[in-house]
Amino acid sequence: MTTIVVLFNLLPDADPDAYESWARNVDMPNVRRLPGCTDFRVLKVAGLLGSDAAAPYAYSELIEVDDMSAFGEAVGTEAMQEVAEQFQQFAENPVFMVSESLD
Repeated sequence: MTTIVVLFNLLPDADPDAYESWARNVDMPNVRRLPGCTDFRVLKVAGLLGSDAAAPYAYSELIEVDDMSAFGEAVGTEAMQEVAEQFQQFAENPVFMVSESLD
């Protein structure tokens, strides 16, 4: 199983309420139905464990993928490219990390 971890902050002029509404109503439903995707969650970061310091990122995404080939093909469709462009209107320099489970 592959997990794509995305870490990001919103652009300075992005409205958090507008982003969260878009994530719930557009991003999550579209990504969850992609071939190869078994789960997709968007998380709002509440803070750093055991610290009062600000977290380096405000949001994270966890995309569970059981077929990277099918998922990669699906992400390349025109419809998903439109969703990706919308995401870029909210997210500032998102970091996409592809990770594999140790178990």
